[in-house]
Amino acid sequence: MTVPNVAVRGSTGLALYQGIAPFNLVPNFPSDSSPACKFMIFSPNGKHFAWINGSKVILTKTSDWKVISEVVYPKATQLVYSSKGTYLVIYEPFMTTPSNPKGSPNVHILRTVNGELVKSFEYRDSKLWAPQWSSDEKVCARFLNGEVLFYENSNFENVVHRIKGLKLNNYSISPANQQISILCFLPAKAGPSNGRLFHYPDFNSIIANKSFFQADRVEMFWNQKGSAALMLTSTDVDKTGQSYYGKQGLHLITTKGDTSQVIVDREGPLYTASWSPSSNEFCVVYGFMPSKATLYNLKCDVVMEFGTGTFNAIYYNQFGNILLLAGFGNVQGNAELWDVNGKKKIKKIDIPDTTFLQWSPDGQHFITATTAPRLKVGNTFKVWHSSGALLHEKPWGKDELFQVSWQSYPQGTFKTPTVVYKAVEGIAPSQPTASKQVYRPPHARNSDFKPTSLHEDPIDTKNQSKAYLKMKKKREAKRQAKQQQETNGTNIVEQSIVNNSEPSADDEKKSRLKKVQSDLKGINRIKTLQASGKELDHNQMSRLNLENDLLKELKQLQL
Repeated sequence: MTVPNVAVRGSTGLALYQGIAPFNLVPNFPSDSSPACKFMIFSPNGKHFAWINGSKVILTKTSDWKVISEVVYPKATQLVYSSKGTYLVIYEPFMTTPSNPKGSPNVHILRTVNGELVKSFEYRDSKLWAPQWSSDEKVCARFLNGEVLFYENSNFENVVHRIKGLKLNNYSISPANQQISILCFLPAKAGPSNGRLFHYPDFNSIIANKSFFQADRVEMFWNQKGSAALMLTSTDVDKTGQSYYGKQGLHLITTKGDTSQVIVDREGPLYTASWSPSSNEFCVVYGFMPSKATLYNLKCDVVMEFGTGTFNAIYYNQFGNILLLAGFGNVQGNAELWDVNGKKKIKKIDIPDTTFLQWSPDGQHFITATTAPRLKVGNTFKVWHSSGALLHEKPWGKDELFQVSWQSYPQGTFKTPTVVYKAVEGIAPSQPTASKQVYRPPHARNSDFKPTSLHEDPIDTKNQSKAYLKMKKKREAKRQAKQQQETNGTNIVEQSIVNNSEPSADDEKKSRLKKVQSDLKGINRIKTLQASGKELDHNQMSRLNLENDLLKELKQLQL
């Protein structure tokens, strides 16, 4: 039985571990103890593995872990493979020097079988530097100055087709072998932006066009069959002020020419979307925290509701029968495992301080990690069973963990795993779970004081210094003076009201309308804080509870 392996890169170098028991180091792997390892990657078919070590890019075969080649690229920072792993692409940031004012080619394509350089290109922008290949690698495309250039049959000397004149901001090739489709994003400074779909190589005929407003950029997600794609559009700033995350929209576009917008029933951000490996359904996580997760079909109809939780990430195993919903970043670290076919929750687990999660290629295990530079304390990786049991953890101590990745394997290596509801035997985490109690300062821990918020602190009257008492007296005097000033101002206003005619009903209505609108804006700001993961105090929660009543009053005032 094939044992899935895990590659690990940190400040102590590079290593390869068995991903399931006994979790030992993999023999024959050329471990690299250099702290200069910058990046690592497996080819899609799992036949090759490459990493950047200082000034060199090292390429190996996974069958026997022998080094194929070591090529010198002093500024290399990123690597990517072609769709079948035939080519390895190396990226170096574009630079000019006094001795070389025009710069040099910085994107290099190597043949993985022997490490031979096939072609180098100059690409000055760090965005969209990586070429894209069709699934069969017969077509290769690269982005250049708002255009897309196409090459065929690995001939990188001859551009056979191009998309020009559209001033593209992004593009994506479908993964299908039969009919290759190209999805393009056309941003607009005024008016609607567009998602436009073509069938290669006819770029004069538009297969589908989806227009949308409020789209500075877009993420594109193809299903595995290449028959449909999702476009997650977003702006950096929500001009309405309702969302900290800007404004998002989700749109579906198919190779049959159908387009539609995915409608969600909850206000707030659209965090992410993910296709099921079946290609017939997709999951979306959206809304102010606690967010909501929903499964849709190709008609954008709701198939299944997963309820609410602190979710902002979606992970299917490669067989599509188990779905993992997780919350990272500023939200509480937890995850829920779901049996997609049975439409049942398997388990809810805590994964605090997690910065990375990835399913094993066997579909039965997944790995979580706490990595630098996102978090520099408590770096570790953990291996879990799909039933929710923790099987293994590897703390990194005072060293830093940078990157973790399962080894890739050819399709058909593993069989569809059985969904297990009863947790298998595991281990207890070595790191203590964070306390959910309100923080109590040291001097209050033996007192009867019971704080109601994170910032409430008792006053220790027995141990107050003279300086503290003096400052307290000054603050009290200042507070009383302010109250007296406000009282005097109130009396003047009241006297003015008596001396003048009473305000009309319209004036009172306008004043109340303005007050209600101001209160609702304040509630939206509190929602934004809540969505960012900040814990609310008692007063803020009380204000949120007033929203429905204020909305009803607003409707009545606007009649």
